[in-house]
Amino acid sequence: MTKKDPLPECDKGPAKEESVFARVAEKAVEWTGSTLAFTLAVATIVVWAVTGPVFHYSDTWQLVINTGTTIVTFLMVFLLQRAQNKDSQAIHLKLDELVAATAGASNRLIAAETLTEKDMQILTRHYQRLVELSQKEEDLTKSHSVEEAADRQAQKRKSNATKNGRK
Repeated sequence: MTKKDPLPECDKGPAKEESVFARVAEKAVEWTGSTLAFTLAVATIVVWAVTGPVFHYSDTWQLVINTGTTIVTFLMVFLLQRAQNKDSQAIHLKLDELVAATAGASNRLIAAETLTEKDMQILTRHYQRLVELSQKEEDLTKSHSVEEAADRQAQKRKSNATKNGRK
């Protein structure tokens, strides 16, 4: 009987094997965001503009730049979406780690991006209620959850009722 490894696969370090396409896409994302790529794009436009008189501003001359920019734009949409998805996922993971590690934080928010719109609306109302309750507090940093704020408000009302009843 072998002992099960307690760490998930992701805790063992970066993945060593990524598909060839994933590596090429990652390098393309890095390169297209570089100063060199921008300089090359500007140089391409300048060369195209300068050659206009040579080709008498023909339809073919215009078609070259239109076709080139269309192809580049089409591919860039997918590269940008890939980069944004990866970045967004990393941010969500980091936020989930902070929520999970912070005492008093609500674990309801871990992986909130996977919730339905209805669940998101419920959570939004939940936190709007927390704002309403915390506005009644003298120190806005005391409440960490709706339940905690509601309990403190109930205790305050009970304390005030007791004081007012004695007078």
